[in-house]
Amino acid sequence: MSTDVQIPADSDRSAPAAVEVHDVHKWYGAHRVLNGIDLTIRPGEVTVVLGPSGSGKSTLLRVINHLEKPEAGHVSVGGEPIGVRRNGKRLKELSERVILAQRSRIGFVFQNFNLFPHLTALDNVAAAPVATGRLGRGEARELARNLLHRVGLGDRTGAYPRQLSGGQQQRVAIARALALRPGVILFDEPTSALDPELVGEVLSVIKDLAAGGTTLVIVTHEIGFAREVADRIVFLDGGRIVEQGPPAQVLDHPSHPRTRDFLSKVL
Repeated sequence: MSTDVQIPADSDRSAPAAVEVHDVHKWYGAHRVLNGIDLTIRPGEVTVVLGPSGSGKSTLLRVINHLEKPEAGHVSVGGEPIGVRRNGKRLKELSERVILAQRSRIGFVFQNFNLFPHLTALDNVAAAPVATGRLGRGEARELARNLLHRVGLGDRTGAYPRQLSGGQQQRVAIARALALRPGVILFDEPTSALDPELVGEVLSVIKDLAAGGTTLVIVTHEIGFAREVADRIVFLDGGRIVEQGPPAQVLDHPSHPRTRDFLSKVL
């Protein structure tokens, strides 16, 4: 990553954005995946990211929690730059240990659950608070019980991932993301690996999180769900944000030709 990127002063230190993406670029060889992304997400806002395959949606999420390092630009969460530190007006890369600590404050729910197969649902959820030293084992297990109950799995605490349906596994993954009390949760196509009849149970949990004021950034192709839950729709194409706004504006009256073309094929 470039170490001489200049960053602007925070406009309002008393009320930082939940997520701020500033002029982020990401490329692999000659292929530019993100091409100057600027995005500000306020606390409690639900942002749904739409776009065709290859538009950079998943890469944007991975850059936000620094699973991918941007070639240029930077990301802040809760007013704190992620993966870098301020050195005057420039950025310096942090150690992996510090980045891991930062990443623990950003929940991430993957397409394919990524549960530990040798741990029960309860221990999958309790693992991170124990590993990060935030809670003792007993406190973490009690928290895990409460979170599994919250996602409708209070009777499945002792089940292993292989004993759970895909929808149940994804709900465990959501409970695991909540266990560290993150400032924002990122969802990368959370229903794409599910059978159609299991999609609704996962979307219902996400809707409850949204209604409760959790800051969410969701990559999805579920247009009806996006319309219902989003405060804002962001449409990506070719690594750029080509349109964004409230669902009624972007989905019903898109202004950009690429948005209109995409929606004509999925609605």
